Amino acid sequence: MNKKVEAYGVSAVDRPKIKATKILDLSGEAGKKIVISEAKLALKTHKKTFTKLAHM
Repeated sequence: MNKKVEAYGVSAVDRPKIKATKILDLSGEAGKKIVISEAKLALKTHKKTFTKLAHM
């Protein structure tokens, strides 16, 4: 990647690795809403895939 960036005349800079610090709590009413909304989004996005899997 550094060679690609340097080809355009930009110097590459090493960035520090940042670890995730937030812990996602899915218990409770707010967690339930998150899970339901993500499931609906997955079903909407991959509708044909789930239909094919259902009819296997």
